[in-house]
Amino acid sequence: MADSQLSYRTLAPGQRCQVWVSDLAGKTRLVYETGDVLFEAPNWAPDGHLVLNAEGLLWELGADGGEPRQLPTEGLPPVNNDHVLSPDGRTIYASANDWQIYAVPRDGGQAAQVSLDDGRMHFLHGISPDGDVLSYVALEPQGDDWWARANVRLLATDSSWDIPLTDSSRPDDGPEFSLDGQWVYFNTELFTTAPGHAQIARITIDGSDLQRLTHDGQVDWFPHLSPNGTHAVYISFPTGTTGHPADKPVELRIVELPEWDTPTASIQLFGGQGTINVTSWSPDGNHFAYVAYPQD
Repeated sequence: MADSQLSYRTLAPGQRCQVWVSDLAGKTRLVYETGDVLFEAPNWAPDGHLVLNAEGLLWELGADGGEPRQLPTEGLPPVNNDHVLSPDGRTIYASANDWQIYAVPRDGGQAAQVSLDDGRMHFLHGISPDGDVLSYVALEPQGDDWWARANVRLLATDSSWDIPLTDSSRPDDGPEFSLDGQWVYFNTELFTTAPGHAQIARITIDGSDLQRLTHDGQVDWFPHLSPNGTHAVYISFPTGTTGHPADKPVELRIVELPEWDTPTASIQLFGGQGTINVTSWSPDGNHFAYVAYPQD
């Protein structure tokens, strides 16, 4: 999920934005660094570029470095850090700050609203392997409580239907499909009565089998499965964290599936919100991208 504000995030004085790439062993390399613009949430396109958001706009950056390039989008409202690519990489689906989901051609063109005008706030996180269904979190705030109801829903990319997958008062987020399209992986607070303490879980696309996957004292968010199905990465916040805030000491945990509770490598960094909100795996499943926000 993105910030609950209409304005986009900016760097604090003395803060920098760093785009990194890691391999499966947690060996990292710096791709890009700036003290001017706060980039977030890389997707890794089939052509080797990263698609990110910054300043309400969509950008691309070479996975091997270079300078970011603003993507041409017509009719797309300011976007947040919830966006995914179609399987062929030709379409970007993005959540905008009017709380709707849009589809826009990656090489430029007119944006089209995909989500329904149903009164919900739509935060996109996943797309099915066939490219026909989006998984998103629907917020139905009550007063100032944005998290009063935050449930996973599935939405046809042609806008022909929208159905619930979870339905509770315990917040869910970060839903992504399995490689066979039969499961949705997400983080949830269903396993605790105290605010916060999200854990990773999965549920079948018909909602029949909820399974808890992590069992620890940390606060675990945003599970991303590698395209080859061998590994996953998720972000872990310190114990007691509520939500997925920015500017925290966090850990990216790399696991070899199906051993979610036993990381094979980890990366410590200063970040959180914007670091890895959406899937950022390379097409071959051997690397993933993320963003850190160190402060002086």
